[in-house]
Amino acid sequence: MRALSPYLLPVFLLLGSNVFMTTAWYWHLRYKQVPIFSVILFSWALALIEYCLAVPANRYGNAVYSAAQLKTMQEVITFVVFAVFSYVYLKQPLTWNQGVGFAMIAAGAFFVFHKW
Repeated sequence: MRALSPYLLPVFLLLGSNVFMTTAWYWHLRYKQVPIFSVILFSWALALIEYCLAVPANRYGNAVYSAAQLKTMQEVITFVVFAVFSYVYLKQPLTWNQGVGFAMIAAGAFFVFHKW
């Protein structure tokens, strides 16, 4: 089995990390009857998994990306994961102005990755 490209490995790790992070932060919004202490404990367990993916993503990613590129990549992935989570799990469709805002952030990412 071929190992992932050093350019793709951090992307996949950040994608997985953000799935756990978004779930940790927002899963409980559908379960407001769950006591907050239980929500915090469960969310911390998810956050541990998130960190176990995010830290290696940044460590391995720094071999081929700058810190600014890694952070930008993480933010764009966060918005994509959040948009899907919000639509699928929370049943909250994205509005046009949210789409425009996300597109502007993605456009900003272009400048971080573009070499002049």
